[in-house]
Amino acid sequence: MTIQRQTQNVKLRNPSQQQLNSLLEAYQSQRYSQAEKLAISLTEQFPEHQFSWKVLGALLGHFGRLSEALKANQKAVSLSPTDAEAHNNMGNTLKVLGKLDEAKAIYTRAIELKYDYAEAHNNLGVTLKELSKLDEAEKSLGKAITLKPSFAEAHNNLGITLKEQGRLDEAEIRLVRAIELKPDYAVAHNNLGATLQELGKFSEAEASYKHAIALKPDYAEAYNNLGITLKELGRLTDAEISYKKAIALKPNFAEVHSNLGTILKDLGRLDEAASSLKQAISIKPDLDEDHNTLLKCLYEIDKPSVFFDELDRSINQDKTNAVIGSLICRSTLKYGLKRSNVFCENPFKYVLQIDLNTQYDFKEIFVKKARSILNEKNLSNRKQSLIIEGYQTFGNLFDIEKDFTEQIQNVIRLEIEKYRINFKNSREGFIKKWPTEYTLYGWLISMKSGGELKPHIHERGWLSGSIYINVPSKSKSDSGNLVVSLGEDEDSTDTRINLNKTINVVTGNLVLFPASLTHYTIPFESEEDRIVLAFDVIAK
Repeated sequence: MTIQRQTQNVKLRNPSQQQLNSLLEAYQSQRYSQAEKLAISLTEQFPEHQFSWKVLGALLGHFGRLSEALKANQKAVSLSPTDAEAHNNMGNTLKVLGKLDEAKAIYTRAIELKYDYAEAHNNLGVTLKELSKLDEAEKSLGKAITLKPSFAEAHNNLGITLKEQGRLDEAEIRLVRAIELKPDYAVAHNNLGATLQELGKFSEAEASYKHAIALKPDYAEAYNNLGITLKELGRLTDAEISYKKAIALKPNFAEVHSNLGTILKDLGRLDEAASSLKQAISIKPDLDEDHNTLLKCLYEIDKPSVFFDELDRSINQDKTNAVIGSLICRSTLKYGLKRSNVFCENPFKYVLQIDLNTQYDFKEIFVKKARSILNEKNLSNRKQSLIIEGYQTFGNLFDIEKDFTEQIQNVIRLEIEKYRINFKNSREGFIKKWPTEYTLYGWLISMKSGGELKPHIHERGWLSGSIYINVPSKSKSDSGNLVVSLGEDEDSTDTRINLNKTINVVTGNLVLFPASLTHYTIPFESEEDRIVLAFDVIAK
């Protein structure tokens, strides 16, 4: 909260200078309980004295008594309608209360009263960001920095905003600048770590998180983020330790219980994983991803009654996603107990193969750009246990190389729209509930001779796609081909057969299919690399 003394008109029964000095000294010395008693006393004795209300509002906000703080701030503003600082303080309280539109209006009024008020521009920018008005937020935060170039908090907030816009390199620059201006700024170190993580710079991200924790040992969010990075580095046991530290500091932190559950599942400790995921769900019941991961755990634990109880619960709640669709298919193979597939009952009917060579300059739009990214852009690669003799780029290619891939994205969106229109009369769940808004998430996969991709699904996807940038000449008729199937071979028991379909892919093909379909590739032999641009439609 901003507290500055305002010059008061001399009125009968105004506080004495000594009383005002005592109040201000107690507040600035962080003797907040004493300051609160003084402020309450002064507002009771001199109810028309604006400065006392202003300090009281700040103190009540500090104590988390937000409704009382708001009333005090409103009183301060009513007593001095031209006091920009009072408006700013009131905006801060409204923002914490979640009244973002009202906060935006009050910050705007503060700026009208005092246009060079950097703190109000910063606070308005943060509010606009929370309202998902990222372009406006960027302008407000940029203005705060122009007015006050040493404003570390504004650099940090602009960095976060740029990160949300997918402008990761720019975000990194801003966050580094915030830390240069304020080396002990733990929040900026954490945010820098998150940005470096998305850029695939995991070792640097790890160092940033550890710096944040050294500055703020009780920083649960930094421990959680550190765990995510350690997982990406393949250090699962270290990640588990970091998550458990976060939980010790913040027991009701749903995200970290979820992340711990995922790590425990990867470590094969399925009962512990299920327990962590149930804890996450008890704290935050509406996260579909946690329910999905729990379902996968229960399926692998191989306790049919418990698995089907959870599956039926999701179906009855009208959940529709690729994981549920996949597990309905797989459990039918494994147990012979069929459920109506809420995602896609007949997924093979919705596999579409398109020759992009006949419609676009494939070499110019796709091949040159893909090879340039792989050879020149110096993107980080992700450790991927599903890939044999190959690698994939880390992060969302379409965010990291937003401008460079714009033409590619335009083509993909056009083909997705054609796909949707082609099947618009379908009664399948993934068509009926097609997301009104979606993002594209893409990555490149490069494999050498002997390479293959193991069976998997794209769990966050709605519709999945592969664009074949280079498919080497085939030594066998099926070399390097794509196979889609209802499940994995080990799901099949007795006479139940895992149906599959082999797609003969060549350079220039686009294949689109429901994300619930298990898919893999057949190994190939060649001196050339097999290069594929894979992507998912992800519902917002």
